[in-house]
Amino acid sequence: MQLDRYITEDRILDLEGQDLKSALVELLDAVVAKSQKLNKRNLLKELIQRENTMTTYLGRGVILPHIRVKMRSRFIFAVGRSKDGFKYEGFSGPQKVHLVFVLLASEKERNYLQALTAIARVFRDESFVDRLVYAPDYRSFSELLLTGFSGVQSQPSSRQNKINSLIFSQAQRLAKGAEASTILFFTDTLIGGIEEIPNFNGIPTVVISSKMMDAPAHAQDTPTLHIQAFSNKRFSQLRSAVLIGLGRGLFKPADKLCCVGGIAESNQFDSVVIIDIQQEFHSVLSNKGSILPSNVKPEVLERVIAIATELTVEGREGQKIGTLFVIGDSEKVETMTKPLVLNPFHGYKHEDRNILNPFMDETIKEFSSIDGAFIIRGDGVILSAGSLIHVPDYDHKLPSGLGARHAAAFAISLVTKCVSVVISSSTGQVTLFRNGVMLPLIEKGISGGF
Repeated sequence: MQLDRYITEDRILDLEGQDLKSALVELLDAVVAKSQKLNKRNLLKELIQRENTMTTYLGRGVILPHIRVKMRSRFIFAVGRSKDGFKYEGFSGPQKVHLVFVLLASEKERNYLQALTAIARVFRDESFVDRLVYAPDYRSFSELLLTGFSGVQSQPSSRQNKINSLIFSQAQRLAKGAEASTILFFTDTLIGGIEEIPNFNGIPTVVISSKMMDAPAHAQDTPTLHIQAFSNKRFSQLRSAVLIGLGRGLFKPADKLCCVGGIAESNQFDSVVIIDIQQEFHSVLSNKGSILPSNVKPEVLERVIAIATELTVEGREGQKIGTLFVIGDSEKVETMTKPLVLNPFHGYKHEDRNILNPFMDETIKEFSSIDGAFIIRGDGVILSAGSLIHVPDYDHKLPSGLGARHAAAFAISLVTKCVSVVISSSTGQVTLFRNGVMLPLIEKGISGGF
């Protein structure tokens, strides 16, 4: 999603106020100045009420107040910077806020949650946030903000040296010789992001990136998979990318893929790998022919895997975390669960407890320490946490060393049309279960190359 089209310079401000309300008043003044039909008093009331209900603190001194509004425009953005910062009550206590990003979305806008997620991803880049906060003057601040949201990085652009050219040439030959249907291009290798996709003589290309970005102007039809916060082990990132591509329908089980990558931000491509999807995922595909259940949206599984990966990398308060996510076929799944604790998600609006809502990340991480599973509908709505899964009779075929959490994930995926994702509390490994078959997504000990 191209966000820069919704940001205009007259709605980018250096804030004078020293609290949230004052900051919102300044930003809404800028919004209403060009949109006279909007009622500033009502907008302010709704934004503050939303903040009091659920924090919009993203971390790193950034908040994202947002509401739906009856208006013709899809979105209206306004951004303010407080150099000194002001106090704000965040998820884990008092925080200091330096950047306020106000999002107004039309009541009819279907991509509301996707827009929130896209904005949140941009502000997860700590160096980008620091450059915004400490920009020496308003002109530098506004230009940097517009540049950041247009997908253009302020870092030096990469030069395709002789080795890169050789890698691309060999990738094309290998792809043709192996009858690969698609070339996967891992752009995290490039410091400044991708300026131009290599020409592979008509072989379709899919861009893989951990950063929020758009395809270059000449290749807007090139699909991009944002594998944000996945493992920095390249084989794990590749496996996750293929999994998500299968879910989205970009790849078919019979496809072969040619993958071109290198060490992140090295500017040097060094690996070309041919992946036969049927061989790599045969254990999962052999029974049903599909990794993703028809009742589960691809973006929901993507979000679950991203959160699981963040949890295994970060832990919680210095401790390893083990938890289980069960996605899809929720009506049948719920007949095989019972609560271990009072359901912390009961009574909230579906939109506020949807896993696609970026403000759910910290909530899910906080409740991940509760024993039991997260039960999630195929559209992303979280039904419960702390649920005990009980499947009466099943054929246990798990490898030795895996405990009750993996057994529950295995069993529930075998008897329902769901997919389950497990974090091991002992190893940190992230494993997906589908049709009673396990597929490791992050495997500890794998390093370098694909």
